[in-house]
Amino acid sequence: LAQGVKRNASLKVLNLSGNYLGALGAKALSEGVRENETLEELYISGNDIGDEGTEQLLKSLLSQNKMPLKKLDLSNSGMSQSGIQSLCEYLKADSCKLEWLSLYMNDLGSAGAMDVAEALKQNTSLVHLDIGGNNIGGDGVKALAEAIKENKGITTLEMGYNPLSEEGATILADQIKFDSKITTLRLGWCKLGADGAQAMADALRFNETIGTLDLRGNNLGDKGVSAISQSMKIVGLEGLAMLDLGYNEIKDDGAFALAQAMKANPEGAAASINVSNNYITKFGKTALEEAASMVNEFTGKEVSITY
Repeated sequence: LAQGVKRNASLKVLNLSGNYLGALGAKALSEGVRENETLEELYISGNDIGDEGTEQLLKSLLSQNKMPLKKLDLSNSGMSQSGIQSLCEYLKADSCKLEWLSLYMNDLGSAGAMDVAEALKQNTSLVHLDIGGNNIGGDGVKALAEAIKENKGITTLEMGYNPLSEEGATILADQIKFDSKITTLRLGWCKLGADGAQAMADALRFNETIGTLDLRGNNLGDKGVSAISQSMKIVGLEGLAMLDLGYNEIKDDGAFALAQAMKANPEGAAASINVSNNYITKFGKTALEEAASMVNEFTGKEVSITY
C-alpha cells in the first residue's frame, strides 16, 4: 500500500481508519507519504500508531512541501504529549495547508494542549480543530483559548470530553466574548455545571459569531439553562442557530425559561434546540411548543425541538 501511495499520481483521499496499523504500519505509510504529491485527505483514526508512529508520519509530511493535504484525522491514535512535537512543527511550517485536524480521544493532557496552542499561534490555514477527549484542564484550556483568539482562521472548535469545569468554561468564555471568529463551539461532557453555564451565557451576550453551541452532558440543570436563556432574550442576539442541551438534568423550570427567551426574542430563537434525555414533562414541552409556534407566527422561522 505504501508503495502504491508513493507512486500514485491521482490519489486524493486515503482512509485507513480502524486497521490496526500500529507504529510499524505508520512507519511504512510514512515512506509513501514522503513522496506523494496529490493526497488531500488522510484518515488514520483508531490505528494505535502511538507517539512513534505519529512522529514518523509527521516527519514525512514535514520533509516535503508538495502534498496539498487539507484534512488529517489522528483521532484515537494512542498519542501523548511526547508524540505531538512533529505535528506542532508541521502546523507552524509555511508548507502546511491543513484546514481540518482531529486529535480526538488521545492523551495529550494540558501540557500537550499547550504545545498545540503555541503552534496554532503561527498557523494560518487551520479552520476546524477537534481536540476533544484529551484530559485537558485549566492551563491547557487557557493556552488554547489565548491561541484561538490570536489565530484568525479557526472557526470550529471541538473540546468535548475534557474536564474543563467552571474554571475552564470561564477562561474560554472570556476569550470568545469579543473579537472571536468561532462559529461552532462543542463543549459536550466537560463538567461545566451551572456556574460554567453562567460564564458561557455572559459570553453569548456579546459574542456575534457562534451559530452552533453544544453543551450536552454538563449537569447544567434548570439554573444553568436559565442563565443561557437570559442571554437568548437579548434583542440583536440572532446568530445562534443550533443549541444542544441534551443530558443536562433539565426539568420544567428550565424548559419554561427557554420558552420565555424564545417569546422575548423571536428573531434570535435558535432554529434547532435539543433538550433530549432530560426530565421535561408534558407541561414543559407544551410551553416550548407554544413558544416555537409564536416564533413561527412572528418571523416565519421553523423551530425544531428534539425531546
